[in-house]
Amino acid sequence: MGTYRLFTNSQGVSQFEDIDLSKTPDWTQAQATTNITFREQAVKNFSDYHCAPRRQFVIILSGQLEIGLKDGSLHVFGPGDARLVEDTTGSGHTTATYGDVPCVTATVPLANQ
Repeated sequence: MGTYRLFTNSQGVSQFEDIDLSKTPDWTQAQATTNITFREQAVKNFSDYHCAPRRQFVIILSGQLEIGLKDGSLHVFGPGDARLVEDTTGSGHTTATYGDVPCVTATVPLANQ
């Protein structure tokens, strides 16, 4: 279980950053949100390169999700993993259900972003 940030770097390429909550106090403060959406992605679901539609937290509730980056790296996230997804421009990322069970996520858009 971990906390991560997916963002667009200065070259326009999406990348990940591990977030250590003990060293990032602003992440532990309340943040304004607009709603929450639950989604189930079927086994073998794949979405080709895309950017996030807005800054949002995506939390894995069950199953696993694989995120692909332009550098060829694949990152697998499981239950309890939370990501701040803010690569709203640039090359984007892929998403795929990983494993043989559906992936259930909770998506929480940040307000006024």
